[in-house]
Amino acid sequence: MPIHDNLPTWPGDPKIELQRINKIEDGADANVTHLSATVHVGTHVDAPYHFLGGEAETVESLPLEILTGPARVVALVNVAADITAADLEAADIPAGTMRLLLKTRNSDWWAAGEKAFREDFAALDAEAAEWLAARGVRLVGVDYLSVAPYRAAAPTHRILLEAGIIAVEGLDLSAVAPGEYTLYCLPLKIQGSDGAPARAILVG
Repeated sequence: MPIHDNLPTWPGDPKIELQRINKIEDGADANVTHLSATVHVGTHVDAPYHFLGGEAETVESLPLEILTGPARVVALVNVAADITAADLEAADIPAGTMRLLLKTRNSDWWAAGEKAFREDFAALDAEAAEWLAARGVRLVGVDYLSVAPYRAAAPTHRILLEAGIIAVEGLDLSAVAPGEYTLYCLPLKIQGSDGAPARAILVG
C-alpha cells in the first residue's frame, strides 16, 4: 500500500502526516518531507514484541529467510468476517506451505480507494491461528490492517507470534490471482520496534 495522508489507520492511532518542510519552490536547495506515523501503517510487519513484550524479538531481528521466498496466495473472498480453521481446511492449502497470503473481500476496499477504517474486515480467529501454527506455516499475510478480528486482536496475534509466525498486514492483493509466487517483504530496520512498514512484492 502506498503511504499517504488519507490511508486508513487503526482507531486511536495518530493519523499519518506527510509534510514537506523544505521546498524548492520556496528557495530551498532540495525538497524534504517529514513523516509522522505509527509503525503499523499501510503494508507492515508485526514483530513478536508487538503483543508479547518482554524479551520477544523486535523487528530488526526478524529472519529475512522467512520474509523472502516461495509463497502461496489463497482466495477466501466469500468468507465471513472471521476466518476459521474450517475455512482454511476447505481452502486445500498444500502441506508444507511456509508463506501463506490470504486474499479476502478486504482487497476490494483497497481497490475502491476507501479512506475510512472498516471494523468488519475479514481476519483470522484464534482457532485459525492455531491451525496455521500446527501446520508449520512461518509467515501469514492479510489484506487489511490486522491479522486478527477488530474486537479480538490479542488471542490471534499471540498464538501466531508465540509460534514464530511472522504477520504481514495491510497487503493489497486486489490485482493478485491465487497461486504460487516468490515473496519479497522487507520491513524497515527500525531498532527495538514492535513493527515496521514494509515494501512487499510478489513475483510470479
